[in-house]
Amino acid sequence: MNWGVFEGLLSGVNKYSTAFGRIWLSLVFIFRLLVYVVAAERVWSDDHKDFDCNTRQPGCTNVCFDHFFPVSHIRLWALQLILVTCPSLLVIMHVAYREAKEQRHRAASGDNCRCIYPNPGKKRGGLWWTYLLSLIFKAGVDVVFLYIFYRFYRNYTLPRLVKCELPPCPNVVDCFISRPTEKTIFTLFMVVTTCVCVMLSLVEAAYLIGKRCRECLLAGGGDSRR
Repeated sequence: MNWGVFEGLLSGVNKYSTAFGRIWLSLVFIFRLLVYVVAAERVWSDDHKDFDCNTRQPGCTNVCFDHFFPVSHIRLWALQLILVTCPSLLVIMHVAYREAKEQRHRAASGDNCRCIYPNPGKKRGGLWWTYLLSLIFKAGVDVVFLYIFYRFYRNYTLPRLVKCELPPCPNVVDCFISRPTEKTIFTLFMVVTTCVCVMLSLVEAAYLIGKRCRECLLAGGGDSRR
């Protein structure tokens, strides 16, 4: 996957985001995407090769590895990053749709006509709902993946030694995970940054709702005075 192109597409959402959204995007790129590309893939590159069990029984090591690592951290993180950044692309597409509609309107009615969208990137109407729902979706995706990681890897940690007695293992065998401390540190780092991103998304959603309610109250007060 070309992460450079992926990053370039997402960077366009900066000009349509609030301050909280820009901080969220920076966290995703610097502390999640770059860490994933530069370090995490290398840390987990030897997870199956160096998963050693004290038996020569054919198939035992593979069965035990599949039991303790049902889904790779790397693949889960890749899927999480894709899902959590897709809503930002939807916001860009919504703005592009508004701009194209405005251009068609000007071409049909002339440059002196009344604008449908004076500022296509302003969060009003449908774009406000798209942006708000994107925040809720991003926070929901991160929470779901935090739960998945917790279910698969208790307390988000990896033990040094695991005991396996699944067929075709002849008895209870000891299996050793490659670099468990380093992998645990990276896992906890990604968990903490995910929690921070969830909080930022919820704070930004609360900010948008509060700002909208304040504008509605001010508009209602102005109408009553008139």
